Amino acid sequence: MSQDIQRHHTNARMSKIVRHGGLVFLCGQTSSGKTLPDIESQTGEVLARIDALLAEAGSARSRLLSATIYLKRMQDFAAMNTIWEAWMPAGAAPARTTVQADLASPDLLIEITVVAASA
Repeated sequence: MSQDIQRHHTNARMSKIVRHGGLVFLCGQTSSGKTLPDIESQTGEVLARIDALLAEAGSARSRLLSATIYLKRMQDFAAMNTIWEAWMPAGAAPARTTVQADLASPDLLIEITVVAASA
């Protein structure tokens, strides 16, 4: 039944938040790119955006179920993990996949998409 699917910040291509069956799905989150030239600052901005969208959807980082991380360069893996581990609450690590990928803009170094349980 489509009436129990809630979509927020929707345009012709995507919704930033989709809620269904006690789950919250976020579209891939990226940084502003050019103004943040390194993986640490881009990762921090992406995680802040995820926090804001999860809060809006009635969830939180401690309720993450899965995460997919797309890195432009695998050489950024360790630096990204340092920021990720500081952000992730102890004992709440989701199932996670990290892959190297071409991203939508040459300035983007990271994109993260998550699924979380509703609060």
